[in-house]
Amino acid sequence: MARSTLSGALALAAALVMTPTVAHASPPGAKDVTAVLFEWNFASVAKECTTALGPAGYGYVQVSPPAEHIQGAQWWTSYQPVSYRIAGRLGDAAAFRSMVDTCHAAGVKVVVDTVINHMSAGGGTGTGGSSYTKYAYPGLYSSYDFDDCTSTITDYADRADVQNCELLGLADLDTGEEYVRSAIAGYLNSLLAHGVDGFRVDGAKHIPAADLANIKSRLGNPGAYWKQEVIFGGGEAVQPAEYTGNGDVQEFRYAYDLKRVFTRENLAYLKNYGEGWGYLKSSAAGVFVDNHDTERNGSTLSYRDGATYTLANVFMLAWPYGAPDVNSGYEWSNADAGPPDGGAVGTCWQNGWKCQHAWPEISRMVAFRNATRGEPVTHWWDNGADAIAFGRGAKGYVVVNHEAGGLSRTFQTSLPAGTYCDVQNNRTVTVDGSGRFTAALGARTALAIHVGKSSC
Repeated sequence: MARSTLSGALALAAALVMTPTVAHASPPGAKDVTAVLFEWNFASVAKECTTALGPAGYGYVQVSPPAEHIQGAQWWTSYQPVSYRIAGRLGDAAAFRSMVDTCHAAGVKVVVDTVINHMSAGGGTGTGGSSYTKYAYPGLYSSYDFDDCTSTITDYADRADVQNCELLGLADLDTGEEYVRSAIAGYLNSLLAHGVDGFRVDGAKHIPAADLANIKSRLGNPGAYWKQEVIFGGGEAVQPAEYTGNGDVQEFRYAYDLKRVFTRENLAYLKNYGEGWGYLKSSAAGVFVDNHDTERNGSTLSYRDGATYTLANVFMLAWPYGAPDVNSGYEWSNADAGPPDGGAVGTCWQNGWKCQHAWPEISRMVAFRNATRGEPVTHWWDNGADAIAFGRGAKGYVVVNHEAGGLSRTFQTSLPAGTYCDVQNNRTVTVDGSGRFTAALGARTALAIHVGKSSC
């Protein structure tokens, strides 16, 4: 049955008296960088955990939705589930479990992109052989389990429209229902049983925060990492801050503004980036330079932006705000295009796979972030334009030169005297007894040194 005014009120009341669970805002542990391997199949993810992610120091890998979905080559078919069986194009349950175990052995935890706001927009036969229609998924959901509103969302200033109507015509689950909550929790618990460590909740903005809190409370591990997609919109009825009680919330403004600063303004403006710009608290924010949606709609930087994109990722990984995602996808000319070879990655940088997580300038900053985690920003310097530098306490120092010309100067740090490896350029840098070093950088390049890396 669809949500009624009374049932909605009861759900809200229950949420208010519910004993809160621990919400992990920022992934727990010493390593908080997630590599988002968009549309990589599970066998390829497992291999990458062993050969690249673990050695680089990534704490997490995020995999694309594993559930059975509608057929089609387009990437977005993965976001139209038709059952909760692991039977999508990326692999079956055995391949999924093997991937989780392999990544764990490499020291990398696994986050799963989960689609629980909706089902499909039509009918047919799924990737695992299940027959379905838009409002009937045998053995899982019937028409009674969807919201009464069957029109597409049009008014983001209307909370009911955003959370009860259909996103892009997709059948909207009534997450206020007991059965629906139980079914979704059952799906997430099945993933936890496979060993996963957390979830990215796709389309979380379209699910009331209280409903998500109720679902999370039913998990075998209610403290599992929880990252929610809640896109900020000025003047909209549903705002990201509503969801921080459940865990991390993806801070889209971070990525939007980073594009504007790097392309049209001055990097000097980044001196108080984060909470000083009115964003969510750092401890509750998931950040990124781009993701699979924004690289396609042009709202953020993308791999097409070359050195500007690389330097934005360097800055994100060096700057102490939020928990960073590094997007890693594939080249596309058609925004709907699915992954090359159905998600099988043979070799990075071939067959269209961009592998941004393994670009040396980006991957080497993961160790920098791990070494400097928890340290404050010190000794900020800028030239008033597009060259900046800052320390991370006595643990590291980074210079980002986004100018069209070279940069040469002496920098003041809080680092102990000694020799360090500039991980951006694979050269040594000597810090004197006063914490100073002199270096020259080329146009649109960076420099990064940190404790624990004395030789190249």
